Amino acid sequence: MGIVELVLIALSLSMDAFAVSLSNGMAIPNLRLRDALKFGFFFGLFQALMPLIGWAAGHLFSSYITAFDHWIAFALLGYIGAKMIYDVIRGGDEEAQGSTQFSVLIVLAVATSIDALAAGVTFAFLPETMGIGWMVAIIGLITFVLCTIGALLGKCAGQALGKRAQLIGGAVLIIMGLKILIEHLFFA
Repeated sequence: MGIVELVLIALSLSMDAFAVSLSNGMAIPNLRLRDALKFGFFFGLFQALMPLIGWAAGHLFSSYITAFDHWIAFALLGYIGAKMIYDVIRGGDEEAQGSTQFSVLIVLAVATSIDALAAGVTFAFLPETMGIGWMVAIIGLITFVLCTIGALLGKCAGQALGKRAQLIGGAVLIIMGLKILIEHLFFA
């Protein structure tokens, strides 16, 4: 695999994480650069780790992973999105809105990187023109940059939209979960 193909794969794998960063940036009223960097770090880290794990697992586990990965992503993204919407309707506290809490970031990072795990399985079957270390580093770096930018763009949109931003952010997470589920059930 060449660098152009790898960059395209990295961009496509990071789109879910970018959308989640964008929606959370909208939902966090006082998002700072440090918070945006947290999104970039967590999403970039998991987008790099999951293909490495997939590559290591190789073809041995590929049928098991692809059999249920979409259900996990759907459940995690759907839960967090529904909770964001519920908190707006219920009048929840500011911390319940989009969050930079460690536990929330881990769940979101795992949910958006499950497809990267499956992609990593395919890396085991490709002739390597560069080592797996370089491959996952490029994927992680591209995701880091896109998600940091996404969170900052979301902040701008969130300031303009107010409380509706959290509703939109929650809806985007649910839609992303549904998109992943539908793609895997009907188009995979």
